[in-house]
Amino acid sequence: MNLDALLTLSYGVYVVSSRLGDKLNGQISNTAMQVSSSPPLITVAINKGALTHECIAEAGVFAVTILSEKAPLEFIGRFGFKSGRDVDKFEGIDYRLTQTQSPYPTDYALSVLDAEVIKSDDMGSHTLFTGKIVDARIIGEGIPMTYQFYRENLRGKTPPTAPTYKGEQVPPDDAKEMDENKATAAGRSYVCEVCGYVYDPAQGDPDNGIEPGTKFEDLPDDWRCPVCDANKSEFEPV
Repeated sequence: MNLDALLTLSYGVYVVSSRLGDKLNGQISNTAMQVSSSPPLITVAINKGALTHECIAEAGVFAVTILSEKAPLEFIGRFGFKSGRDVDKFEGIDYRLTQTQSPYPTDYALSVLDAEVIKSDDMGSHTLFTGKIVDARIIGEGIPMTYQFYRENLRGKTPPTAPTYKGEQVPPDDAKEMDENKATAAGRSYVCEVCGYVYDPAQGDPDNGIEPGTKFEDLPDDWRCPVCDANKSEFEPV
């Protein structure tokens, strides 16, 4: 059985969000679909171990934000590779509240659907939450990001909590070969094996005080991936 066949299914990239009391939380999801037109219903698949699952189950509401292709990997990484138990997903970004008081980001958002849960189904590692859409808004213009665009253009990886996660994907031997000629004058670029973020020495990491021209080997031992917070040991040379 070749599970890569599942990758030919069409997926989007969304922020599914809810609340738990005063705490706001959200996560990236590639599984959301309209399942009825009358009444308008939408279903999302949420991993049982995610804080978003706890929020939706408790509050009985959720919002689905459709992202555009302009959303950068760092933005997706905030919601897709960091836990709401460790960080405030909405701190420092522009967001608003829906009719059900679910938060949604306004940056890189094309539209948002606000829903009240009417049914939940146990699907093993995930729960399917079906909600009645109580409000829908168009926020911006652009092309909706697909999961294929995320993987091929942004070189994004699949979070372990996603329904499409298949475990570590080992590339063929010839894909592992490194071209020594591609190393820049400042040093070789390194890719995060967790989220796909690429550290380019020529650009550095100014947001975290790393000047352009800093080689990966010279980064502080406590430097971590700006997207998913992985440590240096999770990086491999490009």
